[in-house]
Amino acid sequence: MLYYYMACTGMLGFTTPPLNPTRKPKAHRKCTSVSVSCCSTSTSTNEQEAAKKFSYSRASPSVRWPHLKFNETLYESRQNFQSSETTDEIEVDSEEGFVDVGEIDEAHEVFDKSLSRTKVKKMNKLALKRAKDWRKRVQFLTDRILELKSDGFVADVLDKKLVQMTPTDYCFLVKWVGQSSWQRGLEIYEWLNLRHWYAPNARMLATILAVLGKANQEALAVEIFNRAEATVGNTVQVYNAMMGVYARNGRFPKVQELLDLMRGRGCEPDLVSFNTLINARLKSGPMSPNLGIELLSEVRRSGIRPDIITYNTLISGCSRQSNLEEAVKVFDDMEAHKCEPDLWTYNAMVSVYGRCGLSGEAERLFNELGSKGFYPDAVTYNSLLYAFARQGNVDKVKEICQEMVEMGFAKDEMTYNTIIYMHGKRGQYDLALQIYRDMKSLGRSPDAVTYTVLIDALGKANKMIEAANVMSEMFNNGIKPTLRTYSALICGYARSGQRVEAEEIFDCMLRSGIKPDKLAFSIMLDVHLRSNDTRKAMLLYQEMVSRGFAPELGLYETLLHVFGREKKNERFIEKLVEDLEEMHGLGPEGISSLLTKAECYDLAGKMLRLAVKQGYGIDQDNLFSILSSYSLSGRISEAVELLNTIKDHTDGSQRFVSEALVVIHCKAGQLDAALDEYYKNINNLVHIHNGSCAMYESLIKSCGENERFSEASQIFSDMKFHGVEPSVDTYHIMALTYCRMDLPETAHHLVDQADAKGLLLHHVSICTVLVEAYGKLKQLERAESVVGSLRQRYKMLDRKVWSALLQAYAENGCYEKSRAAFNTMMREGPSPTVDTMNSLLQALIVDGRLNELYVVIQDLQDMGFKISKSSIILMLEAFAKSGDIFEVKKIYNGMKAAGYLPTMHLYRVMIGLLTRGKQVRDVEAMVCEMEEAGFALDICICNMLLTMYVKIEDYKKTVQVYQKIQESGLKPDEETYNTLILMYCRDCRPEEAFSLMNEMRKLGLKPHMDTYKSLIAAFCKQLMLEQAEELFDYLLSEGQKVDRSFYHLMMKMYRSSGYHSKAEKMLVTMKESGIEPTIATMHLLMTSYGSSGHPVEAEKVLNNLKSMSSNLSTLPYSSVIDAYLKNGDLDVGIEKLMEMKEEGLAPDHRIWTCFIRAAKIDCYLKELEPMEDNAAFNFVNALEDMLWAFEQRATAMLIFQLAIKRNIYHHNIFRVADKDWGADFRKLSAGAALVGLTLWLDHMQDASLEGFPESPKSVVLITGTAEYNMVSLNSTLKAYLWEMGSPFLPCKTRSGLLVAKAHSLRLWLKDSPFCLDLELKNSPILPETNSMQLVEGCYIRRGLVPAFKDIRERLGQVTPRKFARLALLSDEKRDKVIQADIEGRREKLAKLGEVGVMRINKTSKFNKRKFIRRAVFQKQRVES
Repeated sequence: MLYYYMACTGMLGFTTPPLNPTRKPKAHRKCTSVSVSCCSTSTSTNEQEAAKKFSYSRASPSVRWPHLKFNETLYESRQNFQSSETTDEIEVDSEEGFVDVGEIDEAHEVFDKSLSRTKVKKMNKLALKRAKDWRKRVQFLTDRILELKSDGFVADVLDKKLVQMTPTDYCFLVKWVGQSSWQRGLEIYEWLNLRHWYAPNARMLATILAVLGKANQEALAVEIFNRAEATVGNTVQVYNAMMGVYARNGRFPKVQELLDLMRGRGCEPDLVSFNTLINARLKSGPMSPNLGIELLSEVRRSGIRPDIITYNTLISGCSRQSNLEEAVKVFDDMEAHKCEPDLWTYNAMVSVYGRCGLSGEAERLFNELGSKGFYPDAVTYNSLLYAFARQGNVDKVKEICQEMVEMGFAKDEMTYNTIIYMHGKRGQYDLALQIYRDMKSLGRSPDAVTYTVLIDALGKANKMIEAANVMSEMFNNGIKPTLRTYSALICGYARSGQRVEAEEIFDCMLRSGIKPDKLAFSIMLDVHLRSNDTRKAMLLYQEMVSRGFAPELGLYETLLHVFGREKKNERFIEKLVEDLEEMHGLGPEGISSLLTKAECYDLAGKMLRLAVKQGYGIDQDNLFSILSSYSLSGRISEAVELLNTIKDHTDGSQRFVSEALVVIHCKAGQLDAALDEYYKNINNLVHIHNGSCAMYESLIKSCGENERFSEASQIFSDMKFHGVEPSVDTYHIMALTYCRMDLPETAHHLVDQADAKGLLLHHVSICTVLVEAYGKLKQLERAESVVGSLRQRYKMLDRKVWSALLQAYAENGCYEKSRAAFNTMMREGPSPTVDTMNSLLQALIVDGRLNELYVVIQDLQDMGFKISKSSIILMLEAFAKSGDIFEVKKIYNGMKAAGYLPTMHLYRVMIGLLTRGKQVRDVEAMVCEMEEAGFALDICICNMLLTMYVKIEDYKKTVQVYQKIQESGLKPDEETYNTLILMYCRDCRPEEAFSLMNEMRKLGLKPHMDTYKSLIAAFCKQLMLEQAEELFDYLLSEGQKVDRSFYHLMMKMYRSSGYHSKAEKMLVTMKESGIEPTIATMHLLMTSYGSSGHPVEAEKVLNNLKSMSSNLSTLPYSSVIDAYLKNGDLDVGIEKLMEMKEEGLAPDHRIWTCFIRAAKIDCYLKELEPMEDNAAFNFVNALEDMLWAFEQRATAMLIFQLAIKRNIYHHNIFRVADKDWGADFRKLSAGAALVGLTLWLDHMQDASLEGFPESPKSVVLITGTAEYNMVSLNSTLKAYLWEMGSPFLPCKTRSGLLVAKAHSLRLWLKDSPFCLDLELKNSPILPETNSMQLVEGCYIRRGLVPAFKDIRERLGQVTPRKFARLALLSDEKRDKVIQADIEGRREKLAKLGEVGVMRINKTSKFNKRKFIRRAVFQKQRVES
């Protein structure tokens, strides 16, 4: 890019800029400017002359080759000849149209200052022409004219006739003055034309045209050329000068037009004409292939042989455009036609090699200069320097600079510019600025190129403040910015988004008189388009086109895109289309493609129709884009019309049109229509042998988006069968599709196929999905193989893949593997995230190892990880799912203490858990906390509250919650209505439940089948036969699948109502519906017969069951026996009992319960009540002892409840009322007390789980100290409770009392395994002997006696939990534990004795929960 700057100033187009700006040249060279765009920098037209000029002092051989001793005069003629031939970038003097002979003559005489200005010595014309002091005369007048003030006139000097001048002298005067001020030069020209003695000549006209051309005053030059006389203007010199004016701005069409005009007027062009033409063509735009050879051929066709300047011009143009291929062709042609290259030629070739990145070739050519008879000069060194600077090779640049200095070449401005450019390209902007400061400190004056390079580098680094400061410094140093300087600053502002500043700089450039070129116009046009300022963009575009500049196609695309969004700009869009056709030569098909890219689909469709009708080919991508626009906007008819047009005007397009229809249907989301079109073409004669990849890909993508995976798989198979090679996207979609179909092996195989074909799939995303799919199918080894292959391919695995693998381990509960993968991430990277740690915790949760969660959390904290809120919530949800209320509360409180505020989801989890656990108080407190936090109740939480209150039968609060739902405007859902209906059913209000169900069905909500069942059960309980039958018939009529339990409910109702015939019909209906009766069904039927007094019918049912199955339980026999006993047929009942025994069935609690009921114990107790000595009380106690001892505990419970009913036992023997959970078992026998204790514990457990009734702080059990039949009730209950590990302890102040803390009691009732099932049941097999044994007044289980004695004798009285733990151990283990406990006590007593402290608590036998009697302490103390 920098070499565009290098080509701006110098003797040749490939040379570097002048080195010494302080030395005034004899003939000033032009300084071409450089433009910086957002993407590149290129050469453009000239700008006005710089305010501060400098010359290229290296023109002298003694300066260019300081290591050689040259005689200045020997090479003077050669130098001047070369200078006259070679122009500024091969064009300076050629623009004048002739070689100035006066410049060859070098006169050094001093002008005679003593000559009187008023007495000028007159010379005749011949003497005047032969005089050699013409330079002094011209310089004398030049100085006088340039010294004039702004309000002075040239005539004030020329009218005085201070010196005698020839016409040729006036030409040089115009030229020399014009180099400093084109206005003064033009004024001299006009002054001459007003003199009657002056005869216009071609040389003067060519000179003024050259001056105006260098000043970029094209309009004035054209005006002067047009008004020139034909005899004067119709010369080759004038035409060449005018062509040079056009060539400076790259106006090749104008130059070509002028050349044709020249020939038309009979003026044959010369070599300078063709050199100017070539220069204009190379500046007008990119080179087409073989352009150089074609231009040379054109020169030769005119009968002129190209010279060294022609070839150097072409090679220099190739260098500017970095076109190595064309440069080599021109160089080969040069050698083929025996035109010897000079140093400028080799300098240009070094330059083009460097600009094309071939620094090695540039260095090779540089090294070969000596063998070709040339010595490298400063231009050569700077060209080679740029070659390596362009590549950023700092070391090589330093080496070349050192060699350059050693050869006698000091670092000049071009050298510093190159180094500054290199550092700017490398992003070392501070170093570039430092080089700039060093350059000034060493006496080198920065030029326009230097400042332009700096501004361009800073602009690309987005350092616009520094760039603006450099521009200000440029102004302060008297150097006028060039077009390229302005362009670089404008581009920098545009890149950084400072569009207002960019526009201000552009306006400033216009005010300074610099005319923008194509690149400057393009930058500002892009700025206006990006700011969406369509008005300014339109005006700027029109001005740009009017000056003959055509924007690039990419800029046209942006123009069309911006203006296409506004329908009011249709006329301007049409103008853009016309310009594309005229200025870029695009046809309808190309314009349609460009319009499609700009999203102007309607106009693109019109142009495509025109292209089709004119016979152009069809770009499928362009067509599909237009069709996609139609389909997405629902304009399917227009898409079809376009396809029909293509079908009518294009042969063999039927298949293509069909494929396009499939694509547009897919784009429009009409998958079914697309599939119909696809299958129609398969089934018809128009068989798709090798459809387009776009059609298959559209179908597959659309099927995947609609989750129609089987169709996608089928289409993919068709695609492969017909030989259409899938694209990368198709492989990607199908791999994901197979994974979603739970076919990861197929997806894996597909990925391997794509890799084998060299298609680079996005391995991270694909492999992540593969790992997830394998994990879902529990194929962890395959998932690990996928991860292993990725680890071999990449140094560091993507975090997404690790997360997928950890999630797979977590879903399968593989904590150890998950931890190993976690540790690998810690070692190799990337670092774990919150999701990674959550997967680690999830693995433990799935594996059910909740107790290890705290250990893992502690490990993570030790590693420096902060436990996130999501991890805490994950733990909380896990414990909530397991029902661990205590742990959940602990985590919840810890989370709030850590500053994590609960969310609505967390409140739902907490309330859901507490409602399931019937923690009423905690639930209500949580709801209040949630409302205080600003969260409103939603229907989900309200449903939880309704369910909880219904479970604890608090129907008043249930109604309150429902009222709150209505007041809050919440919409009840199915769960709400189902819960309310259940409440009414349990509250024995089935009519209201039925009314609510009707309201629910009107709202379109469907009740659950359990809701129907509950309502039917409520009707049955109330014996509301009609309503129950109506609801049951409704379910059958609606086609609902009624299960066996519904029929059982109806049969129970009929049984209770005495309608055994209806029960029989219900059994028939049940069989007709396909539900086979079970033993329970037949039992219902038999009990129905029995309750209605038909034991014979019940026995028939039993006989039918016997015939159907040989494996019967005692249940059907109990029904028949109970039926006979209730009917008073005791003998038949006993007979049936004997038959049952003969059949191998032993009587169980069901059978004995029937006989006990038949024995009419209630009547017997009634007879015993009036008798003396508490006969009834003693009888019940004895009966309870017997039933408990022989494990008939369900029957014992029945007798116990009957005794309370008959007031034999007082009613408040135990109670679980609000804040009164006491019990009094005094005067009860041991068996009766154990029955009552079990029932009491069961009631307290229900209250603890439901949270109601509320417990007191302590719960008291009164046992008394008396004995009943040598049995101590206190000892018996303590042994029973301590075996269970209960928290009951003897009272410290009163004997005969057992006390437990309410909180400990509730926890024990919830968590203890002994309390999981407190239901009293009869043993199916009667024990051979009494299961209880009396030991030291304690009535305990016979199997517990050995352990009880061992513990009491060796340890004395211990805590209940310790007793329960020791009692459950085997004899061997219990002996070891007791021995270790005794030794531990001895060691403790020994330590206390050593320090002289022996404190025994005299007031408490159970200090620090060590329930050891004082006697034991004293005994052990004596032994020690």
